[in-house]
Amino acid sequence: MQVTETVTDGLRREFRVVIPASELDSKVSERLDELKDRVRLNGFRPGKVPAAHLRRMYGRSAMAEAIEAAMRDVNAKIVADNNFRLAMQPKVTLPEDEKSVEAVIEGKTDLAYTVAMEILAPIEIVDFKSIELNKLTADATDQEVEEGLGRIAQQNLPFADKGEGARADKNDRVTVSFVGTIDGVPFEGGSADDVAVLIGSNTFIPGFEEQLIGIAAGENRQINVTFPENYPAAHLAGKAAVFDATAKSIEAPGEVTIDDDFAKSLGLDSLDKLKGAVRERIQREHDSMSKQRVKRALFDALDERHKFELPPALVEQEFENLWSTVTSEMQDRGRTFADENTTEEKEREEYQRIADRRVRLGLLLDEIARNNDITITEDEVRRAIMEHVRQYPGREKELLEMFRTNPEAIASIRAPLIENKVTDFILALAKVNDQKVSREELYRTEDDEKAA
Repeated sequence: MQVTETVTDGLRREFRVVIPASELDSKVSERLDELKDRVRLNGFRPGKVPAAHLRRMYGRSAMAEAIEAAMRDVNAKIVADNNFRLAMQPKVTLPEDEKSVEAVIEGKTDLAYTVAMEILAPIEIVDFKSIELNKLTADATDQEVEEGLGRIAQQNLPFADKGEGARADKNDRVTVSFVGTIDGVPFEGGSADDVAVLIGSNTFIPGFEEQLIGIAAGENRQINVTFPENYPAAHLAGKAAVFDATAKSIEAPGEVTIDDDFAKSLGLDSLDKLKGAVRERIQREHDSMSKQRVKRALFDALDERHKFELPPALVEQEFENLWSTVTSEMQDRGRTFADENTTEEKEREEYQRIADRRVRLGLLLDEIARNNDITITEDEVRRAIMEHVRQYPGREKELLEMFRTNPEAIASIRAPLIENKVTDFILALAKVNDQKVSREELYRTEDDEKAA
């Protein structure tokens, strides 16, 4: 066997490999020797099939197996001998000429191929104690608790029929049936019966609720709306639609007194218990946002402090995935870069930067996990899968089967688990200063901060 390095270019390596025909023939003979005691051929007793006959019957398939095994072993040896850590699977290029391939399979000539590898650059990890971060935190306030109680009361308002001839007003609940069309054609998800619409709740398409004001039970109206540009169903985003709606009933809201009896109607012992539960929920939301923000700040610091060469193919793959998503969404919405006040060139630059950052941080977090024996157990993965599945009632069996048969689905669960573990590990070593802020400042977005 001969292995010759032919290309050394940054993180790219390429080797020319020659495996003698005699070596492949030995592997074929070993394989056929294994088969002779297992195959059953008419006219021969078990284990007594002549080697020449076995070779005629199974020689080509045995050679194919021998070639595959030989290439796998050689490629692994190249990686081990050079102490490589691969960014991606090796890319093997076999002879394209059909006669040459046939000659190898028939054992008449040596197997010659090239293997290209993209390796990972060494990563020099900084001392995490040198990283200093501000962790923004906020306490749930009495005002937020009162607002939360108000929302719960609003969600539990009693409603009573307004009576014959009554017309809908803001805050009334109208039960309607409707059929939606775009350019006169009904669309999927655009029709429903006996849907309760709370006027003023802003839970329907903008403009839908307002056009129900003044409607009476039994009355039919055409409601004209335009789906928002960022509507989740891309095929409807930005489209004008007409809903032929008929009101079934008009109900007015009653009043709720927020007291111990109200708390008991919700399954809690007292108003104080209800207030405590609301405060805990709000505090969990604040703590989650606090963790997100300090994690983002940590990733910014890691990205800034670790500059190492990135495997081009890995970055290109990440960019293509991102860019494919962006362009597909724009196409589905019928939008152009000009509509978004930008250009394709600018967006490509931005998503190239995002791809670089994602690959850099992904490799860095993997290296930190490897160096510090940070792992995810199968029990942790199983618990995370069950938590995910519980979010989709009625689809549990379908999702569990997907995770059972799809390694990529498992990887999508495992990746954030290891990321969170590594993040917690680093934050425990870094200097993190808690900084009390208002709710508004805690939830301020990056765009808001730039505009401030």
